[in-house]
Amino acid sequence: MAQLTRVQRRVVQKTGLIIALTAGALFAGLPVLWMLSSSFKSNREIFASPPQLITSSFSFDAYTAILGSPDKLRFFANSYLVSLSVVALTLVVAILCAYAFSRYEFPGKRVINVVVIAIQAVPPITLLIPFFGLVVALRLYNTYQGLILTYMVFTLPYAIIMLTGYFNTLPRELDEAVKLDGASSMTLLWRILVPIAIPGLISVGIYTFMIAWNEYLFALTLTRTEEMRTVPIGIQLLMGQHSYQWNEIMAMSVLGSIPVLLLFAVFQRYFIGGLTAGSVKS
Repeated sequence: MAQLTRVQRRVVQKTGLIIALTAGALFAGLPVLWMLSSSFKSNREIFASPPQLITSSFSFDAYTAILGSPDKLRFFANSYLVSLSVVALTLVVAILCAYAFSRYEFPGKRVINVVVIAIQAVPPITLLIPFFGLVVALRLYNTYQGLILTYMVFTLPYAIIMLTGYFNTLPRELDEAVKLDGASSMTLLWRILVPIAIPGLISVGIYTFMIAWNEYLFALTLTRTEEMRTVPIGIQLLMGQHSYQWNEIMAMSVLGSIPVLLLFAVFQRYFIGGLTAGSVKS
């Protein structure tokens, strides 16, 4: 009887867990489903009462309006250019910094580590006005360079912390073996350590891409013309003074979500593995 009670308790616990997870998935997924459904509706259908998740008049008009407009496609081109540039530059700088933190002892190492962590902890909104003044003073306002350098300030600390932790998990015997063969430190880094650290690099790259792709506040503040706007700002620009094109807003939101979803779907295994390995301290 006691054994049966224990089995029943486990069944109740599993059932409760499944119900809780299902409720959480519905709560998180329903807005996404509504966004996807609304992108195939007209504005009138979106506000129909009672609301309908599945539209009766399926239409690609919103996607045609987005993909057929050179101005709106420019938003995507800007986001790709800025985001991919931030990923590439962040990874190069972070690899060099993480290698130094992981493999060398030098004066001020602890202080620099604290500074890197402190920068990561600062809320970005508190730096908006100082960054605006600095970008204007450097004549980088309304330029790709201004956005890229600004985004790197917020992506580099995380990248350095994660890659340092990942490099710390790699055995130092590799260093000794390579140096015995007469190779330089740069050869060790780029030909041995970096290929082994691919999972960590992918996880950092995906995180960096998501930060740069989804950033709104600095993209709005540091650009002026529509030719420099990114996808998040482009979505806002669809909100007119007197009317909102909700179906186009939803369509652009769907299109803007696809790159991040594809990245995570393709590199999910490396992303989780890189985060797990980078969290281990040797």
